[in-house]
Amino acid sequence: MSTPIDLAALKNRQMAAWASGDYAVIGTTLQIVGEQLAEACDVLCDERVLDVAAGNGNATLAAARRGCHVTSTDYVAALLERGEDRARAERLEVNFQVADAEALPFKDGSFDCVLSTFGVMFTADQAKAASELARVCRTGGRIGLANWTPEGFVGQMFKTLGRHMPPPPGAQPPSNWGSESWLHTHFDERDFLLQVTRRTFNFRYRSAAHFVDVFRNWYGPMHKAFAALPPEAGKALEEDLTELIHRMNRAGDRSLVVPSEYLEVVITRR
Repeated sequence: MSTPIDLAALKNRQMAAWASGDYAVIGTTLQIVGEQLAEACDVLCDERVLDVAAGNGNATLAAARRGCHVTSTDYVAALLERGEDRARAERLEVNFQVADAEALPFKDGSFDCVLSTFGVMFTADQAKAASELARVCRTGGRIGLANWTPEGFVGQMFKTLGRHMPPPPGAQPPSNWGSESWLHTHFDERDFLLQVTRRTFNFRYRSAAHFVDVFRNWYGPMHKAFAALPPEAGKALEEDLTELIHRMNRAGDRSLVVPSEYLEVVITRR
């Protein structure tokens, strides 16, 4: 009989990972995903929009730029501060609030549109997080998600990371959210209409070494992994990541362009 996973401990571990490094260094390069998701959800001026696990605020800014009343949430306050800096620079009015995606402090049906770009997929209790997104979205509203797929580059990167730093027994892979069958399981089609589009984000760096250097310094989960591994094990992780990056690089010797597949998901609550 398997030992049940300690979700509270897992969440604390995840919070520590995302609070380390500085995700905003990588997050700002993903801004185009937030813009595309806002368009896919057809957000309207003056709509109430919630960004869940907002990080440094890519979907937050995209919705605010379109005249929405945006509440930006994350359980790591330091990440919200990065988003607040960006909103202030553009003179955008946004409400920033520390909140857990698995226990959103809002009433049922509070928002016209609920967004998350590569955020809610990293929650510890995935089913609970999915139910919370649904709960705070009004009837006729939309839930918009951008989720890395298991087969894409980021999904493969996390599999590589997991071989060197195994997750706790029973922990669910974040890439579940990048599976259409998983989404259908958690958003019952009688209550929700799912539209899924496969898209590609291109990571653009100088070289594989440049990519690994940026991620090991600033991307929380990788930063924590390299910090925890002894030198030889860290070198082995670096070699495996480099091999994966080289294999997926489409720019040849000139530079680094690594396509990473993700699902752009628009879920309409009936």
